[in-house]
Amino acid sequence: MNEWMQFEREAPGNALGLMFRVYKYVLPGVHEELGRWHGMASDIPDGELRAQALDSLETKRFHCEGGAIYAAANLAQRHVIIPLIVALQTISDYLDNLCDRSTSLDPDDFRLLHQSMLDAVNPGAELRDYYALRDEREDGGYLHALVRTCQSCTARLPAYETVRPYVNRLVALYSDLQVHKHVRQDQRESRLRTWWEERGCDYIELQWNEFAAASGSTLGMFMLFLAATDSRLSSQQADAIFQAYFPHVCGLHILLDYLIDQEEDREGGDLNFCNYYPDSQTLTERFEFIAGRARNDVRRLPAARFHRMIIEGLLALYLSDPKARSQSEVRGISKKLMKRSPMTRVFFWINSMWIRARHAKIY
Repeated sequence: MNEWMQFEREAPGNALGLMFRVYKYVLPGVHEELGRWHGMASDIPDGELRAQALDSLETKRFHCEGGAIYAAANLAQRHVIIPLIVALQTISDYLDNLCDRSTSLDPDDFRLLHQSMLDAVNPGAELRDYYALRDEREDGGYLHALVRTCQSCTARLPAYETVRPYVNRLVALYSDLQVHKHVRQDQRESRLRTWWEERGCDYIELQWNEFAAASGSTLGMFMLFLAATDSRLSSQQADAIFQAYFPHVCGLHILLDYLIDQEEDREGGDLNFCNYYPDSQTLTERFEFIAGRARNDVRRLPAARFHRMIIEGLLALYLSDPKARSQSEVRGISKKLMKRSPMTRVFFWINSMWIRARHAKIY
């Protein structure tokens, strides 16, 4: 295991080195890509599709900013990794908006929409009419352009055929989740529990809501894209990455997202996986357990410190969000989680400064 992964020699080894690369090289590339997609989204003919595309780009841009951190471990390939991560994450965020705010509750519609993500990670897959089961259909080629960008980028990764089965597995889980959680409210939990019974048997340490949360993460896909930049990558190594990221790193990622959205989701009547714990103490204990397992899982990967920084950066990214600071329960959990790692506190401080600087620039 010690001799694989080219990026192991190139990955930053400390928080300041990582953040330097992120702010100097990665974020400018992300913002350039987002600007390009924003311009295309602005020209979408259908008003509803245009509104949801623009909203996803404007309110969820930090998903792309955070996901593209993997490009910092191989700056020489950032011209492939950044457009790929931004395009796939943009598909994810756009479709999430379409399903969340849709007049449709048709699982077949949601399934067809998410076929675009599966096609995106399979170079050569034929494009389809992903809107065929809904009224809003004229997007001016926006979704097809996102899919083609992903296909083009994945085709340029030297070891993509090695990671493709694992990427497909993660995208399939993601698509299943999106279908089950967006149907009628009275069917969501029962469908998710049945799915857990069918698919989650290998992860008995998790509860059904935690498995569902892990399935909603794109981080495992992004790490596999980074790994595929190394032509020497073997199937065993790709499998090791999959096992290290799913379910605990991926689960921590999405549970944090739900944690800070609790108040928002209560007001909107939306499903939130953090609401299925009986009390705040249990919620905190489960977060500590999953974070601990995530830290342990990545220790067996090359450049383990880089992966550890990803985990601590995740905690800092979400816990420094203004939505986290406005909720007393979340603030209490944040303090307990940050006590576990000085590295999290470093990232928390850096990210808080970034949020303040960006806020000052905007306003």
